[in-house]
Amino acid sequence: SLSDQSKTPLHHGTFFLYFLTVNTATMTKGTTSFGKKHCKSHTTCRRCSKVSFHLQKKTCSSCGYPAKKMRNYNWSQKAKGRRTVGTGRMQYMKTMTRRFKNGFREGTQAKKQSA
Repeated sequence: SLSDQSKTPLHHGTFFLYFLTVNTATMTKGTTSFGKKHCKSHTTCRRCSKVSFHLQKKTCSSCGYPAKKMRNYNWSQKAKGRRTVGTGRMQYMKTMTRRFKNGFREGTQAKKQSA
């Protein structure tokens, strides 16, 4: 029969082991392929703290370190917005509008308002 032809006997001592000859070649891009990924091409960047510093190229794919100028492109408005003015503490800039409104006065005392 057809099922007997697809099986090939393997003699092992007194036992007969049958193995089905099945095509096991799979074209998988998913789960099985991810198990083979254990080499690190990128590590943490000193400037932007992202895991984008390429170990062989010695450059960061996110900020461009060690280049002096930060890497940014007009085709990625979202990426520019993530690290523009207003995304950090703004320790100096957050008091700027109030000081501008008052003419950048310093060392003066506010006048008492008469009731």
